[in-house]
Amino acid sequence: MAAREDVVPAMERLVGAGGCLMRAADAPPHGGFRGYVADPDGHPWEIAWNPAWTIDARGLVTFGL
Repeated sequence: MAAREDVVPAMERLVGAGGCLMRAADAPPHGGFRGYVADPDGHPWEIAWNPAWTIDARGLVTFGL
């Protein structure tokens, strides 16, 4: 996600579309913000924001080396 504030609304949209909330969003000890939703087939997805990630104009995570 591009911003921490994007995580919960994205999870809510996924649950509204038939997904199942597995774990509410929270801040893990190592930083960032994440939660888990299972899709209608039961596959888990992590919805996350990490301040160390850069997201380019295409929506892809880039890593500076």
